Amino acid sequence: MADRQTITLTITCPDTVGIVAAVSGFLSEHDAFITEAAQYGDPFSKRFFMRIVFTLGALSPAKAEIEKRFMLIAQRFQMIWHMYDATKRPRVVILVSKFGHCLNDLLHRYQTGSLPIEIPAVISNHTDMRSLVEWHGIRYHHLAVDKLDKARQPRDLLALLDEIDPDLVVLARYMQILTPQLCALLSGRCINIHHSFLPSFKGAKPYHQAHQRGVKLIGATAHYVTTDLDEGPIIDQAVERVDHTHAPDDLVAMGRDIENVVLARAVRYHIEHRVLINGMKTVVFK
Repeated sequence: MADRQTITLTITCPDTVGIVAAVSGFLSEHDAFITEAAQYGDPFSKRFFMRIVFTLGALSPAKAEIEKRFMLIAQRFQMIWHMYDATKRPRVVILVSKFGHCLNDLLHRYQTGSLPIEIPAVISNHTDMRSLVEWHGIRYHHLAVDKLDKARQPRDLLALLDEIDPDLVVLARYMQILTPQLCALLSGRCINIHHSFLPSFKGAKPYHQAHQRGVKLIGATAHYVTTDLDEGPIIDQAVERVDHTHAPDDLVAMGRDIENVVLARAVRYHIEHRVLINGMKTVVFK
């Protein structure tokens, strides 16, 4: 069994009777062994979401043939579905500016193998992180923003991403707004991280603004990128309590730690195909 291919199946479709029976019956008929299964029917959107991890058996056809035969069930239930090779390491490109804490955390998890990804490149509009990235043996692309031709950098970024063709793009405190064209290209496969004060405390030094207002909770939000700035479907969030004894720099340090954890969790959920988009929300099978 250990030598057999493991596949992750994700399904989104209108909620109706018989989906689970049809899918599990199909897998059983094709000698597939289910190792993990989760499903959710949303009573508000009337959509059904499912994630199944299964291992092909000795009598199972190849993955391509399984997919071909599954089309009949998919058409019957109007499914949006994918079958992924669960052992394949996704190609993740990281975009960063001058704040390196999230980048450093992701690189550490990548280097130690705790985050099973490949990082073909890191892209930045600054050179600050070059030595860190190249120390890890990863290509570093510096795409500076030209004040006289601000449209050039997004064009160069689009061309570079098209060349690399990553499975996922992570904005690890990348302080540039992506163009609508880039947002469309990366729909459902681009994750951003930021503090969770928004829409309050916009702009520079949000933690200092929060300190001035005496907030009692700080946190971070990881979400998919859309053309609506910082309003894409949320994947993960976390908060930490603070009080009057915490100075602004304490809030900054705590905020960075939370951002690291939340972003790493969001990346893991995505690469394990645990996140299914439900309109402006997500279903996350943890």
